[in-house]
Amino acid sequence: MEADLTHRSDAIRERLVQLRDSLDYAAKTQKIKDIEMQMSEAGFWDNSESAQQTVASLKQLKGIVDPMSDVLAAAEDLDALMEMADEDPEMAAEVRAEIERLESVLDELELKALLNGPNDSASALLTINARDGGTDANDWADMMLRMYSAWAVAHEYKIELLDRQDNEEAGINHATIAIRGPMAYGYLKGEEGIHRLVRISPFNSEGKRQTSFAAVDVSPELDDSIEVDIQEKDVREDRYRAGGAGGQHVNKTDSAIRLTHIPTNTVVQCQNERSQHQNRATAWKMLRAKMARIEEVKREAEQASKYANKASTGFGSQIRNYFLHPDQRVKDARTGHYVGNFEAVIAGNELQGFLDAFLRWRAKEMAEK
Repeated sequence: MEADLTHRSDAIRERLVQLRDSLDYAAKTQKIKDIEMQMSEAGFWDNSESAQQTVASLKQLKGIVDPMSDVLAAAEDLDALMEMADEDPEMAAEVRAEIERLESVLDELELKALLNGPNDSASALLTINARDGGTDANDWADMMLRMYSAWAVAHEYKIELLDRQDNEEAGINHATIAIRGPMAYGYLKGEEGIHRLVRISPFNSEGKRQTSFAAVDVSPELDDSIEVDIQEKDVREDRYRAGGAGGQHVNKTDSAIRLTHIPTNTVVQCQNERSQHQNRATAWKMLRAKMARIEEVKREAEQASKYANKASTGFGSQIRNYFLHPDQRVKDARTGHYVGNFEAVIAGNELQGFLDAFLRWRAKEMAEK
């Protein structure tokens, strides 16, 4: 057997030992058994909302445990395969292919192991606001909304539009979507910050290059079992008429809801539900998510306060540059991750590379502390 393959096989075993601990594999396996037993009990579906949350938890756990179980079993089979290859050198190619497959699976599992924040397993509420750049910024915000939606669909997440305000000329002023599924928040929270676009503006009659900005805010969507301390007396509620494209569907009642948490000046709004009651319920869920994110940022800031050279990743920091002129490229200002195809990124196809790079970068930052 080639020395290289033997070395890589040994490395796989070492990585598996570390992953079993970091993923808490045994506890998650037991949790799956407990949930499956719970689901088999009579009356499990009587409370539909609670049952759906349980099913979502099971899916999230299996997304980690199943591939881990497969790779553990495959690693045992690898031993036998390598013994056969010692007797028949022609099997070395088969061994190499299996080692490469296992290494790829381990890479994905190691990334999931980095999603270990208190809310990383939650769904995400993602808000995009047009910033400096006039109509070009409104168009850029709309392009980003489509980018994240395309990424979510490709990764089998469910999307719900919670709030959207269109700009009169083009694009959007702001929009909020829920991206629901396991680890959505863990993957997307690194997207929070300012995204900068440089291009020849289609809204500039002189054909000049223009820079525009859009801000992304990401919060975890929390179920009712998670307590978030919000005093109702600290929240101001405003009602307004929901905007729309006009015509027969224009809203003629003040059904849209805006909530402002006065102590932190945190504002959320929802106008996409059919009734004021539904909009209010959704807005409160959004506010809980925002307040949970604020507390998370406080904890991260406390951990980072000892390190003056830590790069800023909060809302308001420029995190990524997108270029359509003079050449096509996208580069992350924190991780250095680079893609030389703007269209592939904005179509959602190459976005995952930026998310993975952020997770690795953040883990390295924390390890150096």
